[in-house]
Amino acid sequence: MSERLSDRVAFITGAARGQGRAHAVRMANEGADIMAIDLADTLPPCAPYPSATPEDLAETVRMVEATGRRIIASAVDTRDLDGLRKAVDDGVAELGRLDIIVANAGITAPAAWNEITPQDFRDVIDINVIGTWNTVMAGAQKIIDGGRGGSIILIGSAAGIKLQPFMIHYTASKHAVTGMARAFAAELGKHAIRVNSVHPGPVVTEMGSEQMVAAIAKAAESYGNQNLMNMLTPFLPSWVANPEDIADAVCWLASDESRLVTAQAISVDQGSSQY
Repeated sequence: MSERLSDRVAFITGAARGQGRAHAVRMANEGADIMAIDLADTLPPCAPYPSATPEDLAETVRMVEATGRRIIASAVDTRDLDGLRKAVDDGVAELGRLDIIVANAGITAPAAWNEITPQDFRDVIDINVIGTWNTVMAGAQKIIDGGRGGSIILIGSAAGIKLQPFMIHYTASKHAVTGMARAFAAELGKHAIRVNSVHPGPVVTEMGSEQMVAAIAKAAESYGNQNLMNMLTPFLPSWVANPEDIADAVCWLASDESRLVTAQAISVDQGSSQY
């Protein structure tokens, strides 16, 4: 690897597996030290896929350490701002600084519009929107204090560019992430901090598991119209990405190669949000 991120420290949420782990390992391979957090506990009932575990987070630690970089990992709920701030404070105390934030943690919960409960809606918004805001708030001042700027990447979704049928709460949350990135970019720009959002389509993770596919199909069946299932048809032959494909884009946004890129919504979705 080129070590494009040498002498930098990245704070990554949802790092126990999937995209979050891919971001952590890729950035470590590029020279960054890592602060990794994950709930590593039970997800809200509306999420139809298994929760990450402490063992998953430990495996991320093992994989980062195998690159020769340092990592500090802890189990924290992104809805807990005080917990996130402590994780960042502890990480900066040991690793020396903070340069990069990747707000990756999130959930999804397929359901037809009239089957979403108020609690389901709150859970998705609390994790995907408030949790993302908390992540930036916990770390942005540390980047400012470092005095050399940095990069903040919010992980959105094709649902935040177009929409995802049978996920009104998820679509609303990811549109909020898109706007949040642009608004943070405007105010943090004077500190040479760039803020962008990355919007994957389907990715091979637990969130894209068989349980998820079945839940979406069930919602479509209850709605009585399968046509909406074609809303995110890709232009390219591949229908799904691997977590490492998304990590490529995130790592680029973290590096100096994108030093003039800010307030952008970067789609990594095989063109599916443009159809």
